[in-house]
Amino acid sequence: MKWTFKPAAFVVIASLSLPALADEPTPTPVQIVALDECDPATFNAVLGPDFCKNVALAYVTPFATTFSDLVSKAAAGTPDPGWDFEPDKLTIKKGTPLIVVDQGGELHTFTEVAQFGGGFIPPLNNQEAAVPECAGGFKDLAVARTRILQGSQLQVTGLSKGEHYFQCCVHPWMRVTVDVK
Repeated sequence: MKWTFKPAAFVVIASLSLPALADEPTPTPVQIVALDECDPATFNAVLGPDFCKNVALAYVTPFATTFSDLVSKAAAGTPDPGWDFEPDKLTIKKGTPLIVVDQGGELHTFTEVAQFGGGFIPPLNNQEAAVPECAGGFKDLAVARTRILQGSQLQVTGLSKGEHYFQCCVHPWMRVTVDVK
């Protein structure tokens, strides 16, 4: 019996025997939403024009959080529950991207930290020390890269298996635990 090499036949046979890598489904991104209800009048009076750009219909008093309420509640250890990442905990498959969307009225960060703790604005920390990942504030390029402005989004990819902790370095009670399987 004589074997003859036929390139076209080899390509067909080789492609049938290899795993169909192109058939692997691309993971659907998981969305995390940053929420807050800052009161534009009080925030902008203290922090400058257009700092709070709340476009939500419910931002009018009594639903909005005034600047003084935000600071006093955080200092008392009872931060405003309306300032939050949703969901607070999620489990994803390795390779699944996270899309973090800021639907609040002011900026936030979505910073990975080794453990939860304080951010870079001491009056909002409820006596917790700033975690090393947040300590430098926006002067630290690593923190600045995690900033999400109102109406924008941040994509997080390449998370390794295991638990990952993310928090806002401005409002440190805004936290998410991501378990990658």
